[in-house]
Amino acid sequence: MSDTEQNLNELLLMRREKLKELKNKGKDPFLVEKFEYTHHSVDIKENFEELEEKEVAIAGRIMSRRGHGKVSFLDLQDSKGKIQLFVRYNTVGEEAYKELSLYDIGDIIGVIGEVFKTKAGEISIRAKEIILMSKSLQVLPEKFHGLKDQDLRYRQRYVDLIVNPEVKETFILRTKMIKAIREYLDARDFLEVETPILSTIAGGANARPFVTHHNTLDIDMYLRIANELYLKRLIVGGFEKVYEMGRMFRNEGMSPKHNPEFTSIELYQAYADYEDMMELTENLVSYVAEKTLGTLKINYQGQEIDLTPPWKRIDMAEAVKEYTGVDFSTIDTDEEAIAVAKGKGIEIKEGMTRGHIINEFFEEFCEQHLVQPTFITGHPVEVSPLAKRNPEDPRKTNRFEAFINTWEIANAFSELNDPIDQRQRFEEQVRQKSLGDDEAHPMDEDFINAIEVGLPPTGGLGIGIDRLVILLTNQASIRDVLLFPTMKPLND
Repeated sequence: MSDTEQNLNELLLMRREKLKELKNKGKDPFLVEKFEYTHHSVDIKENFEELEEKEVAIAGRIMSRRGHGKVSFLDLQDSKGKIQLFVRYNTVGEEAYKELSLYDIGDIIGVIGEVFKTKAGEISIRAKEIILMSKSLQVLPEKFHGLKDQDLRYRQRYVDLIVNPEVKETFILRTKMIKAIREYLDARDFLEVETPILSTIAGGANARPFVTHHNTLDIDMYLRIANELYLKRLIVGGFEKVYEMGRMFRNEGMSPKHNPEFTSIELYQAYADYEDMMELTENLVSYVAEKTLGTLKINYQGQEIDLTPPWKRIDMAEAVKEYTGVDFSTIDTDEEAIAVAKGKGIEIKEGMTRGHIINEFFEEFCEQHLVQPTFITGHPVEVSPLAKRNPEDPRKTNRFEAFINTWEIANAFSELNDPIDQRQRFEEQVRQKSLGDDEAHPMDEDFINAIEVGLPPTGGLGIGIDRLVILLTNQASIRDVLLFPTMKPLND
């Protein structure tokens, strides 16, 4: 055992000994059930003139302490900030003052006292009564250095929030942004609904699902990878505008932009198309930025990004031509496309067609250039199994993906409502799965039955909430905007 580990163990033992002594005195902090506070630290500081020399009650965690004979100073941190406590021997009483020696940094206390300003000019509380409500049996990171280990910050977010309180602001902003999204949609008569998280078919996207088992029914089920197909069933049923915001689950790789469970919103509007969804997307994102940040010009990791509508629009094949010089309008066959792809170092997989290769070119050579908000349109049918074909070029679909900072943040299309075409697309997806594509879309007979009943022309949109929050809060990773990101368990 190292000296550091031994010292830490001794500190932990000392805290437990202090707890034991408190219990022996009949002062078990864990028996305290409630404390009625009147103010938060920031309220006291912002309203000092009104509260000076008046009694307040405040609760929070001890973050530092220093003593000078019969006077002690404690810094108390609550959910909104910090405030200094001034504790004098003859004010709280001899026994209570002695008990301060049994308090540690991290302990949770309630304080009743009067607001005043010290000679140094610091707004403080002159404590009259202190109630210990929870004894911290762990040692918090040293206050001047905080919790810096990034991995440990994600694993122990509760400690991160204590010693790095500025982290709270990111999550407060996240909540405000989600609220603003709902405000925008609710004001436009969209109805928020709830659809199943567990399903027998993992549909609505091309992704690998998580598999679980329903014991009573004795069947395998999947955590949803998208809620698209259920929401479109509601449009069939007569709702005209619906949305759902919630967790999705994809059993895929992890990166600064990917977490296995993530938050997204999908919305559907009857009698609308993908161009309506473009307008909705740029206006929704700009509304959220203006509402929560007060600006449409954000700075992400040193890069200035302007969210002001309208955003740039460019066809996928045109983007490929712009950034690679390859003109797919002159390439008609799969064989020609494969030959060009090989020349550019694109990996060729069994079953790939011209459409697949256009998409591969775009992902490999174009996405990296899309820093300012951009709508990419004209996705090939092969990679868009749920989108309506473009009537002028049936090899394309009326679909877009929205990119900001090279990331896809939204995906939308004029929804495919031709049940015959939909069945053929699903059958092709099943064939792709048989060739080894684990993310190909499964057959969904009930969904086909639903659109055979009749799906009106519909515009659909999905937005990745986490990525949007990353951008708007200027965070480096998706883990910085998830309170509890997925982490591999530690062996020890």
